[in-house]
Amino acid sequence: MTAAREERLPLDAASVDNARTTLLQLLARAGVYSGDAEELIGLVEAGALAGAHEALAAAGRQAPPGSGEPYAAGWRDGSRAVTEGLAGLADRALAAAVDADSAEDPEDRPRVGRMEVERAKVAVVPLYLSFTEESDLDPEVTEQVLAAVLRTMGVRRRASYPGRLTAFAAEHRAHLERLYATYGPGSAIAIHGRYTLVHSPTSLAVLERLAGRPAELRDEWDAAELPPAWLDGLTRAWDATA
Repeated sequence: MTAAREERLPLDAASVDNARTTLLQLLARAGVYSGDAEELIGLVEAGALAGAHEALAAAGRQAPPGSGEPYAAGWRDGSRAVTEGLAGLADRALAAAVDADSAEDPEDRPRVGRMEVERAKVAVVPLYLSFTEESDLDPEVTEQVLAAVLRTMGVRRRASYPGRLTAFAAEHRAHLERLYATYGPGSAIAIHGRYTLVHSPTSLAVLERLAGRPAELRDEWDAAELPPAWLDGLTRAWDATA
């Protein structure tokens, strides 16, 4: 055994549990509900496993240089087994984190939880600020809008929605820059009225759903009794700046 290998100190189960319990207690003292904290920790754990899977899938299939073909074939088979095992672990960890069965119907849309709305806020605000200055919108209205957005997808897709938003903002950056410059904060368009939503970070989330699931969004929008003019105004602004 090499000295480098002897120095490796993988965390044992008791130490990992200690770290998890410590974090849960600290979050509880900060007023975070234990169920919400468990969900966030579970998502981080699932993400760590998914990241390990991607890293090994990208770099772990090739045998060391100079290996014979029988050895290389065994190496590839072993690497494939490990990466597939990690993928399965990541999938089960995600299902446990969002309290969904691994065979969940992607179209099943249960009630939107408070932490799902909070995660959407954390994702959308910095993206919005990369285009314009933040303006005020009633916190309750912000939550209602984001809840309507999240109800268009199942719990697994909600968990990965920050990534979807990031990709949408990157793909349509030039279009979004024109939209917010023309209709957003600092423009000649007043904050109140048809284009109210353009002045809110939630507009980015709404635009992403309008591009991907417009019918579902309109159904949820009506169910939440949100102003139809906001949705129509955002649609008009998007089309006008295309």
